[in-house]
Amino acid sequence: MKNQYVERVVDLTDDQGNIIYNMTVEEAREKIKSGDSEEVRKIDGHFALVSIDGKTIRMARSIGRPLRYFIAKLIDGPCLVISDRIDHIYEYLKKEGLDDQFHPSYTRMVPAHYVTKIELLGCPDPNPVYDRFFTPQRNRLHNRSVEEIGKTYIGTVLDEIKKWLRKRAVSGPVGVSFSAGIDSGSIFVLTYHALRESGENPSRLKAFTLSVGGKGDDLNQAREFMKSLDLGLFLEPIEISDKDLDWKETIRVVEDYKPLDVQSATMNHALLKEIRKRYPEWKYLIDGDGGDENLKDYPIEENPELTIKSVLNNLMLYHEGWGVESIKHSLTYSGGLSRGYTRTYATGSHLGFESFSPYTLPNVIDIAEGIPFIELTGWDHQKLYSLKGEIVAEGIRAITGMNMPVFEKRRFQHGAVNQEVFLHHFPSREMAYRKEFQALYG
Repeated sequence: MKNQYVERVVDLTDDQGNIIYNMTVEEAREKIKSGDSEEVRKIDGHFALVSIDGKTIRMARSIGRPLRYFIAKLIDGPCLVISDRIDHIYEYLKKEGLDDQFHPSYTRMVPAHYVTKIELLGCPDPNPVYDRFFTPQRNRLHNRSVEEIGKTYIGTVLDEIKKWLRKRAVSGPVGVSFSAGIDSGSIFVLTYHALRESGENPSRLKAFTLSVGGKGDDLNQAREFMKSLDLGLFLEPIEISDKDLDWKETIRVVEDYKPLDVQSATMNHALLKEIRKRYPEWKYLIDGDGGDENLKDYPIEENPELTIKSVLNNLMLYHEGWGVESIKHSLTYSGGLSRGYTRTYATGSHLGFESFSPYTLPNVIDIAEGIPFIELTGWDHQKLYSLKGEIVAEGIRAITGMNMPVFEKRRFQHGAVNQEVFLHHFPSREMAYRKEFQALYG
């Protein structure tokens, strides 16, 4: 026995952050411990959970709850430290006198939709093993009209919002991060509809729209959106100075360096800081993050690695990147929204909010992946880009009876400011963001 390694597991995650509707956290943890992917898929909601079975550690998460780990070496054996944040892992190692082993690139990110299995065997420990627990059936909604698809898709989103209001955000105000784009616009309308349908007073709802220096287009768009639905009383502009934008501070919060995600997170962080200043006790926020990924609404021409065939032929490409079996898969970060969701999760949790993104839930993604994109677009880029607005607007109309306005797509970081301010505040090259991130740990 003296020659055997003794493993140690330190789980720094907070079980209170899980939003699980159909079982307890411990019941969900047992499903993960079983290693049965079909059982893990039965967990309904957002979660990041760790199970320990001797030397076998299993971790699983949905997109809405990031999860990281690091293996340190002790004389007696390996020490696995697990958290939602890199800096929390580092602080623990520092406290234990193990920080000389640390580098941020040695941390690992658990990819969403997989059970990640680690065997703590000693030195060296083997690579993680991934077992997918969420595999939507693609194109199963073929031969359906856009109206039928929209009703199914938006109806599923509404069901998730209702569950959240009934079991999580049961009291207190609810804020929508609101640019009046298709995603945030639909989330506002659906949350308003859910409150009214349940007999609750919709006055607990508020739509927050960021405007930097009074020069962005989103605020005018938000006012037009609300006016068209006669709901202007729910809109609260959040107007700040461009001096309040700090992408370097945001990198410390989101622990990443991808330019588009850092830019978006910078806007979200500035928005949430002002909301927190105005409303010290506010807790619940809901947003449209994940809507673009679900309906594949990103300009393919802007990414030299992508073609319309790669986007439409690969399961959940925008959610998971190229996949854990790909040569492009990074252990330090997972891919797609599985990686990038820290732009919403980290900025919210850093300021004491609980953020909820219905479009990122497996039940919703399951419907989205069933949409026959090739059949509906014939490989045409422009048809793909317009399809999202058609599906969502038709779904909103069928479910709520409201005619939601649909505006041209615009990224959050471009709608809250004008181009001059944006170019002044944000570097154009990824290297600047990468250097700032690397400087965090000197």
